[in-house]
Amino acid sequence: MLNFYRHIETAVAENKKLLAILIDPDKFEENGTEAFLKSIPENTSHIFVGGSTVEINKTEKTVKAIKDSTQLPVFLFPGNHNQIAGDADAILFLSLISGRNPEYLIGQQVKSVAKLREIKLEIIPTGYILIDGGNESAVQRVSNTEPIPQNEIHTIVNTALAGQYSGKKLIYLEAGSGAKIPVSEEIIAAVKKAIDIPLIVGGGICTPLQQLKAYEAGVDMLVMGTHFEKMKAD
Repeated sequence: MLNFYRHIETAVAENKKLLAILIDPDKFEENGTEAFLKSIPENTSHIFVGGSTVEINKTEKTVKAIKDSTQLPVFLFPGNHNQIAGDADAILFLSLISGRNPEYLIGQQVKSVAKLREIKLEIIPTGYILIDGGNESAVQRVSNTEPIPQNEIHTIVNTALAGQYSGKKLIYLEAGSGAKIPVSEEIIAAVKKAIDIPLIVGGGICTPLQQLKAYEAGVDMLVMGTHFEKMKAD
């Protein structure tokens, strides 16, 4: 079985910037899969599938449609334990380490174990940090946790390091879907300097210039959702 985490580590070591396109199954039509895949950026390296709330069985249908039409690795980005599909390649085993709600620190993870033991998915422990993106995100509403303000860089860095020290293999800074304010370059640079594991950033990236600045600040993998369709030159 391929080691998808090792592929990410290799890309980081070779300074190859990665791009994941995030699909919300509730907003995805399986019969439009091929058209969708033709529309995504050519430099897309991964497909993420998941959402804060997803209809039962919709994740499985979405993953199967995508896997039937592309060789790109498909990672699960689950909002809860019901969003697990055996046809995917890997799962970001998320722990919302910026929050203090035990349900999203460990509760949902425990509930997912029975399913994960039945299927073959590469499991990648991921420290998930919610950053204030200027509006109330779906993650904030569903998880009932507050995002960390962008001016609290020291807290964000320490939270990322706590995740690394706890054995996480990835750190994911998330401003939330449709964020008005992306994670700042200052935050990205500070976290990247502090940690020794790959850094993922998502939320609010709308233009090629924002994408470039995020990469230059130290992002290893950028995650874009519906905004990639609206990308335009500044």
